[in-house]
Amino acid sequence: MPRKGMRSICFPSRAPSFSVSRHSSSPARPSSASTPRRTFSDSMIEQSIEAAAALVTKWDPESSTYAKVTSLFYESKAEAMEFIKCVNDLQRAMQALVSGNSTSDKLVLAQNLMQIAMKRLQKEFYQILSMNRAHLDPESVSARSSRTSARSSMSDYEDDDDVGTAGDAIDEVEEVSSIAMADLRSIAECMISAGYAKECLSTYKIIRKSIVDEGIYRLGVEKLSSSQINKMNWEVLEMKINSWLSAVKISLKTLLHGERILCDHVFAVSDAIRESCFAEISKEGAILLFRFPEAVAKSKSPKSPEKIFRVLDMYTAISENWPEIESIFALESTATVRSQALAALIRITESVRAMVSDFESTLQKDSHSKSLVRGGGVHPLTLDAMNYLSNLADYSHILEDIFAEWPPPPRSSLPESYFDTPQSDDSQAPAISLRMAWLILVLLCKLDGKAEHYKDVSLSYIFLTNNLQHVVSKVCTSNLRYLLGEEWITRHEAKARQFATNYERLAWGKVAASLPENPTAVISPAAAKEIIRKFNLSFEEACQKQRTFVVSDPKLRDEIKESLARKLVAVYREFYDTHRLTVGGERNVGSYARFAPEDVGNHLSDLFFGTTESVSSPSSSSSSSHRRRLRFRS
Repeated sequence: MPRKGMRSICFPSRAPSFSVSRHSSSPARPSSASTPRRTFSDSMIEQSIEAAAALVTKWDPESSTYAKVTSLFYESKAEAMEFIKCVNDLQRAMQALVSGNSTSDKLVLAQNLMQIAMKRLQKEFYQILSMNRAHLDPESVSARSSRTSARSSMSDYEDDDDVGTAGDAIDEVEEVSSIAMADLRSIAECMISAGYAKECLSTYKIIRKSIVDEGIYRLGVEKLSSSQINKMNWEVLEMKINSWLSAVKISLKTLLHGERILCDHVFAVSDAIRESCFAEISKEGAILLFRFPEAVAKSKSPKSPEKIFRVLDMYTAISENWPEIESIFALESTATVRSQALAALIRITESVRAMVSDFESTLQKDSHSKSLVRGGGVHPLTLDAMNYLSNLADYSHILEDIFAEWPPPPRSSLPESYFDTPQSDDSQAPAISLRMAWLILVLLCKLDGKAEHYKDVSLSYIFLTNNLQHVVSKVCTSNLRYLLGEEWITRHEAKARQFATNYERLAWGKVAASLPENPTAVISPAAAKEIIRKFNLSFEEACQKQRTFVVSDPKLRDEIKESLARKLVAVYREFYDTHRLTVGGERNVGSYARFAPEDVGNHLSDLFFGTTESVSSPSSSSSSSHRRRLRFRS
């Protein structure tokens, strides 16, 4: 399908047409190209009538039990072709008689013979259609054009007996199918030429329409209204949508495509006849096929986040198969099928836009705005929203068409402070990229509001860091990356790091401030002892306060711990090693220094897992060192 997608479908160039007039109940006689006109002498007329009388009478079901139970075309193909020739000659003889003496006995005889012959051919036509249902199934017919290439690809495996057997089976099916199609065409041309198109078409339509309708039914396509769909639970509807997705592909590639080929071949003698015939055979089933997605899109329930993705799957199925739809239903008589398929696309477009608007509204009006996540972890709203948007991004090629003509939301609906850059010209950006960026912005604004409900400001920054990091991570690992671009990712990664820096400053600033800027400076033992005591107290207090804090992303968790270790462990170790012997000796250090430098590193390593354990003493800390530890460089 062309990249323009929905727009090219809504405003297509004029579809090709056969430009034929609809046939009347008495089809026009074939042109001189198909039945050359020539002057019959009386002797030629008599010979034609006599030859026709002999063969037509032989195969008259009313005068012969043999003719009643035997098929002319299956009994003797040569005699069948002779029968067709005799009927064509009989028709020319009748034309000559009409132009000379329309009341002659010969004309009456010829007319009677013609009626008997037409009944015979109608019977043969029905038998060929009925007995060859398996060989004239749409799959066999539609595959004929591709069998040459299939056989050539098999030539690489000529030594494979199984492939050879399969190839023989395909050849046999193709041969039977070709013979049946040729016989049907011969009969159809003869009957149409003789003015019996109505009888021929009636037989063809009855059998072939039943095949199309049965095929559509067996593919699981049902006639369902929007009200019926509204009463379904999501599991049932999703199953029906999945059945439809399979059905539409098979219907267009095989069922309807094969029927189009067969109809065009059998009634090649008349564009008008084959057009009206195919329309009557296929229209009802095809319209039923394309009404289903429209009904699903119209329905207001069931309410399920998954619905938008299945609806987009249906849009994709129609748009990707649009060339087949235009090709199969190109004629004016089947324009209603194209219109129905287009109506389904338009209704799906409206439905998707409405569902995206509902999603945005859900973000804006989140009823759990004051709900807090323990430890400042990733909020369920963030998880659900980013799963939704990352899955939605998988349909970006379709959504670009759907949102192309839909104006973006006004920036005035959010405070200007939430925008990273001043109002700019976004006219060149893809509509779907703008829409996705906007929806994420709405989510981040909502998360800002949730962060304000944490009493501990440092915990609010942990919350913002976790949630923004999750947003960025989902963008980087989905098609959102290509929609939003590297600049968006870089900008929001920097913002996440800034949140983490603010957390460190607020949560650990007092601990860092308890250590001197120059840990090796000469100070009195009393001052050194007081510094160690203050550091231990502030560190213990900070750990105790933050023991339930969570950093969900492992990489971010390690980065924060490494940063804290550089600011605390290294400085504390240097100060501790410099002054511990001067303030009381090795044995007394435990009385004022609860934490040795390695204990500080271990406790930092235990943070951000959301545990409720109290800060343990150095001995118990080392005994419970089964927890994962980081090796901090001092």
